[in-house]
Amino acid sequence: MLARVLPLEEGKDLLPRAQHKPFPLRIIKIFLLFLSLGVVISVLSVYTTRYFDVKNVILQPRLGLIQQCFTEENEFKRWIKPPSSSKHSMNDEELFWRASFVPQLKKYPHKRVPKVAFMFLTRGPLPLSPLWERFFEGHEEYYSIYIHSLPNYKDEFKSGSVFYQRQVPSQVAEWGKMSMCDAERRLLANALLDLSNERFVLVSESCIPLHNFSIIYQYLIKSRTSFVGSFDDPTPHGRGRYNSRMYPEVTLAQWRKGAQWFEVNRELAVKLVSDTKYYPKFKDYCRPACYVDEHYFPTMLSIETPNLIANRTVTYVDWSRGGAHPATFGKGDITEAFLKRIIEGQKCLYNGQPSSLCFLFARKFAPSALEPLLNITNTLLGFS
Repeated sequence: MLARVLPLEEGKDLLPRAQHKPFPLRIIKIFLLFLSLGVVISVLSVYTTRYFDVKNVILQPRLGLIQQCFTEENEFKRWIKPPSSSKHSMNDEELFWRASFVPQLKKYPHKRVPKVAFMFLTRGPLPLSPLWERFFEGHEEYYSIYIHSLPNYKDEFKSGSVFYQRQVPSQVAEWGKMSMCDAERRLLANALLDLSNERFVLVSESCIPLHNFSIIYQYLIKSRTSFVGSFDDPTPHGRGRYNSRMYPEVTLAQWRKGAQWFEVNRELAVKLVSDTKYYPKFKDYCRPACYVDEHYFPTMLSIETPNLIANRTVTYVDWSRGGAHPATFGKGDITEAFLKRIIEGQKCLYNGQPSSLCFLFARKFAPSALEPLLNITNTLLGFS
């Protein structure tokens, strides 16, 4: 049988044919477009990341600096702001340590209005407080008040009183013993916490002011010395109280006596609360009949800063009646003539110049003296 010969075209149709279709151009364009977008996004992503990282590095310190400045400003205000309350939980060691901080720069970096700290050392009530209220009225920027009483005493001053909540954390203070000086140092230390306090005057519940507030304020603020009585008493009530075991910190020649009621500037107030040299000697070796409150501060300051004390007090006391305590004045003693003798009948030195204005305060006045004192404050003492 003869083999069948197929035409060429027909044979081709019978062979399997490969399907080689051309790749669509549209898909290629889309692919290239996405590829380009991917590259652009990648570049932008890298740039953006670097940009914002740099911006964060730049902005973070600037933002931190602003926050730091704001914080520091608040911290500074907190530092110079006086304590909102006289109450605190510090013990004496912590309080004296805190109060002994002294800025090395004399110029203050803020507007400072110097104040006078009135420190009331009392067992309890302040029977003459209405007179003091009248004295302080209208001068709130220029004074501060601190009260040291028996620790269990609760005052009854109302919120409108200048004495309201002005009691400092206190302990029992016994006359003639070191606990009395501890109370005085405690008052000083609490007052030192207010950086605006420049002068510190110690008064008792039986003290009265002898002039209006403006006169007393200017007298103290402008004084170049502090008013601490300090003199050499050769009698048994002076040198006779010296104990040789105080040597070498205190010699007999350095032994001094003075009134308990003092007034000091800020520099001396810091010295009194930070003293560790003389305090142990007086605590151990000045005991009744050595009355430490009459000798400790006068002796220490006459040794350490003799040129900074006036060697006199600004608180009048009458010892003419004799005895261990000064005279007490009651209702029958209060006349204009009586007060004029105290106010006008004196001679002293003030900033190195002779002066007739010597006493700013006086004691001891009984509660019965309040009514007549209030009646003459306008005409004689100059405050309403």
